[in-house]
Amino acid sequence: MEEAASKGSGSVPHREREARGERNPKRAPYPPEFRAQAVRLVRSGSTSLAGTARDLGVSLDALRSWCKQTDINEGHREGLTTEERAELTQLRRENRVLREEREILKKAAAFFARETTTR
Repeated sequence: MEEAASKGSGSVPHREREARGERNPKRAPYPPEFRAQAVRLVRSGSTSLAGTARDLGVSLDALRSWCKQTDINEGHREGLTTEERAELTQLRRENRVLREEREILKKAAAFFARETTTR
C-alpha cells in the first residue's frame, strides 16, 4: 500500500500531479526524430507493426498513432496536422485566459459600481 503511494515524483500523489496538468515523470515523451525513424521502419515493411513496436520497446498503440499522425501531416489522411493541433491547443488556452480575465473585470466593475452608489 505504501509502496504504491511512493511511486511517481516524491510524495505527491498521481491525481494531484494530474490535476495540476503535470505529465507522468516516469517517462519523457519520445523525441520527434525517434518517432519519425520508427514510422520509416514500419513503412519499409521489413517487419510488422507489432514486431517494430516490440523491437523499439514502445507500445503498439503509440506506434500506430505515430503512423496515423504522420499520414495526416503528409496529407494522406484527413485530420488535424501536428501544427494545427498545437495551434488549436494554444488558442484554447488563450481563450480560457481571456474568459477568466473578462470575469475578473466584470466582478471589479460590479464592485466599483456598488462603491460609487453607496457613497
